[in-house]
Formats: sequence, structure tokens, C-alpha cells
Amino acid sequence: MSAKSLWSSARRSGKDGASPADKRTPFEHDYDRLLFSTPVRRLADKTQVFPLDRNDSVRTRLTHSHEVSNLARSLGNRLIRTKADCFSDVKSENDAAPVILAAVGLAHDLGNPPFGHQGEIAIRTWFEEHVEEIEQSAVGINSREAMPVTKAQARDFQMFEGNAQTLRLLTRLQSVVGLYGLDLTAATLAALMKYTVPSSKTDKGRAATKKFGFFASEEDVVAWIREKTGLEEGQRHPLTWLMEACDDTAYSVLDVEDAIKKGLASPEDLRAVLSSKFGKRPEAKLLLKRLREDFQKANLDSDEPTRIEEIKTSYLRTRLVETILTGAASEFLATKRAIFGYRRSNPLLECDSFASSLVRVLKKFARDHAYTHPSVLKVELQGALAIQQLMNLMWEAITRRDKFDDLSSRRLGPRASYVYSLISSSYRWHFEQASSASVLSIRYREMQLLTDMVSGMTDRFAVELHDELQQALDG
Repeated sequence: MSAKSLWSSARRSGKDGASPADKRTPFEHDYDRLLFSTPVRRLADKTQVFPLDRNDSVRTRLTHSHEVSNLARSLGNRLIRTKADCFSDVKSENDAAPVILAAVGLAHDLGNPPFGHQGEIAIRTWFEEHVEEIEQSAVGINSREAMPVTKAQARDFQMFEGNAQTLRLLTRLQSVVGLYGLDLTAATLAALMKYTVPSSKTDKGRAATKKFGFFASEEDVVAWIREKTGLEEGQRHPLTWLMEACDDTAYSVLDVEDAIKKGLASPEDLRAVLSSKFGKRPEAKLLLKRLREDFQKANLDSDEPTRIEEIKTSYLRTRLVETILTGAASEFLATKRAIFGYRRSNPLLECDSFASSLVRVLKKFARDHAYTHPSVLKVELQGALAIQQLMNLMWEAITRRDKFDDLSSRRLGPRASYVYSLISSSYRWHFEQASSASVLSIRYREMQLLTDMVSGMTDRFAVELHDELQQALDG
């Protein structure tokens, strides 16, 4: 690999970590490090659509991530088999693409807090309501570290973003190699960055800048990624477009499948919607014809209604995923020059194509039958309230200490001491070991410890911890 390459295998530690007998590529190492990491396992108890659901066939964030990983690897291989030098003229770089895609598909949601997007909103709301109070609380403290949090830094929390937390988690908090997190390659980290600007430079007009992709604390990491890959601010790695398309495919098709499994809709409901929306479009005729034939076969295969519905749902998933990924692959190849020239601005599945139209219809179907169902909204509300109340208690525990400059000093009062002891020892270590020469104020680091802890919780842990603390306080 060249010194500056989109496929850079450089690691921040400067080490490759492989023994002489190990024949894995650096990118296979990345995937394996991710697969066996604790944050990936935690996804098993994080919401995809239905919070705290006890139905094993309904997806969690872990099964969603494994499916995105599989779809992304498959899409990478499809493109290479369509055009042998699809990604690079260098064979080793071209062959690396499916592996990198599998890795970033697995990792893309690791920074998401409990209760999914509602968890993100709960965190943002808490900071919106408390940031002014936090800034004022540092006034009068006799310390060179009591710098105010700038407006740009405050936006990191008022606009809290799970994608930025993912980068922080993998490059800082989940320590495997010193202070480098999992010490993933520059190419994998670059492909993982769906958003490529800080919170002060977002621009909704472009996919790569619609949200922010890193906190002020990881600016040095992003500078290193850019140095190694040659990417500049606002530029996406070409593989990121494919990972995003696979995530959109999973959301649009597989969330609908879960709604059907929960009994909130039926395969016939969805087929009727598709026929109504696309019945006159020539490119939809083959899909609708195949679904009609598939459903007829399902009716002949069994007399048991539940099994018939399962078979129809399986046919739906297979046909829809294939149609959408075929569209994404075609769009990537048709606009490859713009993608590698960093001129593309909209996602692969947000264009004038049948696949894009299909995704929009499926997402609306999921909103109508799953995301806004009262059973989902009720648990999301309970989760959001639990998160905000936990943040109140943890903020007190983080900030009420004997010495402002000494982040590890004794907490003041039994409640603050107890709650602080519940915060991850790894996260506390990163917080307490922060250098006094840091350009980030203590207040910023306190806010970040709070988001580190909350975003690392699983749904069930957040609810159970909230209930435990409430009982302790009430008792």
C-alpha cells in the first residue's frame, strides 16, 4: 500500500499486530477485532425497532449489524465480479474492498445509545436543557482548567451523534492497543465515517455533511486518517456509499419483515401497497410477477396459516433485497467517476431509480406499521425518561468531587460516590488520565464522560440501573 492511499493499512500504533504465521490481511484483522469486541456483543440488547422485545425472531441492533455486514460484503463482491477492477487497478486493494465493507457494516451502529434514535434525542434534549447551567457552574472556580465550553464544543453534545460516538469508541474507549482503541487501519476507519465534518460544519445539502462525524476530542484521529488516506474534509471514502446503501436496505426491508413477524402487518398488505404504488411502472412488473407467483407457491406448500405467512415473508425479503442491491450496484457503477472524484452528494438509494422509489415506499410502510405503533412509542418514552434521569444522577456523580483539578478525587456525598463507582472503569480511566495540557476543558471532558457512559448502556441495563437507583433513593 502506498504512503497515502484510500486502502491504507497503516495503524495509529505503527504496528501491524500480526505474527509471522498469521496469513490474514490487515483488513481481516480489523474485522476479527471488531467481531470479538465487547461493544459488538452489547448490540444484542440494543433496540433496532422494537425495544426490549422478547420475541427471538425480531431483530436487535446486533442482528441488524450482522445483516448489514453481510449485505455490504456481498455487494462488494458483486461489484468486483461485475467489473474486476471496480475499486482499484491494484489487485490487493481491489480484493480488500469486500472485507472492509464487512467490517464497517458490523461496526456502523456501535456508538448508538440505548433505545436507538430516541436515545440520541434524549441525550440531546438533556444537554439543551442543561448546557447554560453547566457553563455557569465553572464561573468562579479557581483553576486554569476551568475554561468555558465553547459554543462549537457544546454542539457536540446538543447535537449528539451516534456516528461520532462510534469513531470515539473504536479509536479511544475500547482499548486493545495502548491509547489507540482497537487500532484499526486508516482505510477501515475512513470507510466507517459516514459523516466527515465536525458539529460546527454540518450542511444538510450533502450526504457526507448532513450530520457530524467526530467530536472535538477525536480531531487528531481524523487528521491522521486524512493524512494516511488523502481524503479531505467533506470527502467520503468510496466504500462508505455502499455501506450506507446496505444500511438503508436493511432498514427498509428487514424492519418491515419484523413488523410482519410482530403481527402489525401482513405480507399481503405489503404486496398490495407495492402493486398500488408501482403497478404501472415497467421496471416493477417483473418483481410484482415474481411475488405473485411466490405467494401462490406458498399457499400450495402448506395449509397452516402461520407457516404460509412465514414463507411469504421470506420470499418478500429475498426479492426486495435483491432488487434494491441490484439498483445500488448499478448506481455505483454508473456514477463511479463522481464517487471517486468526491463529487457525488446524494446517497446511492436517493436518486431517480426504481430501487430508490422502492426504499422510500418501504420506509413509509415501516413508519406506518412499526415505528409509530403505540407499543413501540410507549417503551421508547419509558427509555427516554430513564436516560434523562440517569444523566441527572451521573452528572452529579461526575462533577461533585473534592478537587476540581483532580478528576479522580473523592466524590462528595454517598450518592455521588456510589453512582460514580457504577461508571465503566475504562471510561473513568480515560476521563481521569486526561492531560492537564489538553485543549479541551474539564467541563467538556465531564460532558463527554457522561455521554460515553450513557451511550455504552444497553436498553435493559439502562432500565434496570434506573430502577435500582430510584429504589435506593426512595428507600
